[in-house]
Amino acid sequence: MIWLLPLLLIAGCGFAAWTALRRRASAAGASAAEPVGIESEVPFDLRHVSEPPLLLADSAPFLDRTEIFRRLRQLELGVPGGGQQEPAHERLVAAALAAIGDPTTRKRDFPRRPNLLPQLIRAMNDPGVSVRQLVAIVARDPALVGSLLQVANSSFYRMTPRPIETIERAIVVLGNEGLRSVMAAALMQPIFQTSGAGAAQRFPELVWEHAARSAHAAIPHAALVGRVNPFTAELLCLVSGLAEIVLFRAVGPSADPRVMAAVLDSQSAAFAWHIGTEWGLSEEMLAAFEEQMTFVEAATSLGRALRFGRCAGALAVLHTHSVIDESSVRISLPPSGLSPAHLESLLTRLLRPHEDPRTVSKPSSAHRL
Repeated sequence: MIWLLPLLLIAGCGFAAWTALRRRASAAGASAAEPVGIESEVPFDLRHVSEPPLLLADSAPFLDRTEIFRRLRQLELGVPGGGQQEPAHERLVAAALAAIGDPTTRKRDFPRRPNLLPQLIRAMNDPGVSVRQLVAIVARDPALVGSLLQVANSSFYRMTPRPIETIERAIVVLGNEGLRSVMAAALMQPIFQTSGAGAAQRFPELVWEHAARSAHAAIPHAALVGRVNPFTAELLCLVSGLAEIVLFRAVGPSADPRVMAAVLDSQSAAFAWHIGTEWGLSEEMLAAFEEQMTFVEAATSLGRALRFGRCAGALAVLHTHSVIDESSVRISLPPSGLSPAHLESLLTRLLRPHEDPRTVSKPSSAHRL
């Protein structure tokens, strides 16, 4: 019987332990049933936490090429946006195209080629020609010298506060390439002078600005990406702007802005080609104009530089006149092939304020060689 005593002790201890565990579980269950204060678990009051910021709509929308030039026409001509063209407008467009297609009209409205343009093109295409020789060509025309200094003193070209009063000063400030660019602009700028009417009063000014900004975008693209003569690409942009002025004159400044916009969009590239033909521009330049008449990607380096320049110049004009912001310019800029550093330099130059050289007073001092 003695051997039963240890067994009884073990059983008693087990029963006591089992009872204690039941009591502890019951206490835990009772405490879980009681409500727990949330404030005691959270270190701050959620009612004082600010609302998360709302995600605003994208303020820098991407603009494709069609939308870029639609907005540019609105700015240039005061064309109301969103309206559909009426059948009467289509007949007016057809009549305007017939009128500007008439040889007599074209002979009257087409600009004469600047007398010094062939010599200047040959000189600028010849790497052996010095800046002094270029200056000697320009100096044959005193009016051209005055135009050159006017353009050089506009805010878009001048890099220093001190005015440029002589050609020597222009050489020092602008450098060889800069002086070539200013010469080309000075040679072409007087042809852009015309007067607008109604909502299109600023048309000539804005077309000139677009041409100048386009040229400055096409120059690095031609030189660094296409490996072609940058002056040639610049001249293409200037003649493209000139074609719009020709159409503006031929259709008539008082024409319905929507008719004018339709004519410009459909005929500018063709008229640039006609001007280039009459001026005796090279086959490569004429081919670049032809490539602008379709939406197909240009095949030649000059054609690609011209297309990029025109689009980048249009974005810059829209930005300058507060139609779009800089973010829209950057996101809408077509692929260029330029390095990030060159692209940033290009944008810095393009987005600078533009001053129409026609509003700049001529330097008072005598022009010296």
